[in-house]
Amino acid sequence: MKHTESLKKNFQFRTVYHRGRSIANRHLVLHLLKNGTEKNRLGISVSKKVGKSVVRSRVTRLIRESYRNMEEEVRTGYDLVVIARVLCAEADYHEICRSLRHLCKKQQLLLSAGEKKEQQEYRK
Repeated sequence: MKHTESLKKNFQFRTVYHRGRSIANRHLVLHLLKNGTEKNRLGISVSKKVGKSVVRSRVTRLIRESYRNMEEEVRTGYDLVVIARVLCAEADYHEICRSLRHLCKKQQLLLSAGEKKEQQEYRK
């Protein structure tokens, strides 16, 4: 992930949970909070209810890869926490990717075509 750092500490996750806003669909829950920087920070949470460690690791990898593929389209300056729901255990990559894109679109995190062009020129 070029332009994204990770949320790792418990207090970072709690800040996003308590001060941010959230939206959900059948596979994922997305919490977000403006962080006042030029980078996004991504945290992924997969509970033991989803499955054993192999399943949880797979779901985490799928969410991270889905975000990485759409990273260029996401507005910068946010802390994002993605929480996997139990249905993620049976979901494939395309379903998770669609779910994450749906949540980002609902929160108006996706850039329009003109904004994408501006951001690409800014990063060069």
